[in-house]
Amino acid sequence: MDAREQLRRYLEQRRELGESEFVLDGLSVEDAMRVLGAASGTGDWRAALKAAGATPAERSAPAVAPLAPKPSPASPPRVEAASAAPEPRPAPASEPAAPPKGSDGAPPSGLVVGTASHELFGGNQPRFNSLEEIAAAVAACTKCGLYKGALNPVPGEGNPNAEFMCVGEAPGAKEDETGRPFVGQAGQLLTKILAAINLTREDVFIGNVLKHRPPGNRNPLPDEIAACSPYLIRQIELIRPKVILALGTFAAQTLLDTKLSIGKLRGQVHRYYGVPLIVTYHPAALLRNPSWKRPTWEDVQLARRILDDARARG
Repeated sequence: MDAREQLRRYLEQRRELGESEFVLDGLSVEDAMRVLGAASGTGDWRAALKAAGATPAERSAPAVAPLAPKPSPASPPRVEAASAAPEPRPAPASEPAAPPKGSDGAPPSGLVVGTASHELFGGNQPRFNSLEEIAAAVAACTKCGLYKGALNPVPGEGNPNAEFMCVGEAPGAKEDETGRPFVGQAGQLLTKILAAINLTREDVFIGNVLKHRPPGNRNPLPDEIAACSPYLIRQIELIRPKVILALGTFAAQTLLDTKLSIGKLRGQVHRYYGVPLIVTYHPAALLRNPSWKRPTWEDVQLARRILDDARARG
């Protein structure tokens, strides 16, 4: 892996924690990337920065370069891609802590989007009557340019009567090849996570905000989100799950219409049109940071308890 790719993945990891600034010892992100592009053959981005004169000793007040934010939702929903994972790194100490529990030990209530009585899929959009109709519409969709470079559409799959629904960001390379969501390395980890709370892939429905793979697994663009959102919204409306598990920053921020970091969204029970929604890390992030597996385990246990409570109430 060359130096430019190392730094890109590291910066994405920091942004996934909700950080908007990163100290680069006097260099802007663009300057640093230009330096690394010229010196990518070294394979060591720290050495490249040092060679460019970016050493803390030479600057008493290091500059702070903004990290480009992920696009925020224009309207309802959007999901996350499983790409090849870089070498695991420890979670930065600046990771926000999960919100404290209430006085009765229950997780606090979080954000509320819509109401339980409001129909998600409104306006003049076509009314799909089944998940199969949605899949066919996705396969023929040309509302944005993603279909041009994609091998296959990835509409989502699983139990049409699922009580538990997983939502990610977008298909990755393996997903694009197969037309199925979460089948790459991150998808295999998701299968294990579900098994740990006594669920199989056949029990749940798994989908993404975007239904075609963005080139190079880049972040979704606003027009792509706007084009794909109706499909995901209608899927949620047809399935009517008892719990939604939002995997990763992008899916969480899209569904909850917020810019809050994942660290501030975890540990709470949000409501998406009346459906309890739990936020956790994307499986691809766990491959980069194994130390995030414990908080993820806490999140999915919470989601399972909510599911069990909903079943008990009938």
